[in-house]
Amino acid sequence: MGDLEIRHATADDLPAIVAMLADDPLGAQRESPDDLTPYLAALERLTADPNQHLVVAVREDRVIGTLQLTVVPGLSHKGATRALVEAVRIHADERGSGLGTVLIQWAIDTSRQLGCAMVQLTSDKSRTDAHRFYARLGFNASHEGFKLKL
Repeated sequence: MGDLEIRHATADDLPAIVAMLADDPLGAQRESPDDLTPYLAALERLTADPNQHLVVAVREDRVIGTLQLTVVPGLSHKGATRALVEAVRIHADERGSGLGTVLIQWAIDTSRQLGCAMVQLTSDKSRTDAHRFYARLGFNASHEGFKLKL
């Protein structure tokens, strides 16, 4: 991946991050790239929480990927700490380049370094390409996920 840098996101990165979040049929329905106000507030909360790692992949000063890694302490699995991967997005120009693999490997490596016993993620049922991608990386579709919007 050459000159790729993976680093914590800053407020300057938000326009690119939100644009990637909105750049698919699901994201287009739920994201608002024209109003960054709620995203700035969210970034402040994430930055203040040491268990949150919102990162960007940057090449030549251009944000080309992002993900959020959350460290979750728990009691189950003998008190295991787990990592939760969310909001994985790759810029349209970079899809198929291997960047997604690099970002997920970063998440796995970071999770190990932070003492996590497992990495878990969810993916919308309609994202069948993503499901095949995660399976290739060794993730097992072991659970059925549920959400309740509040």
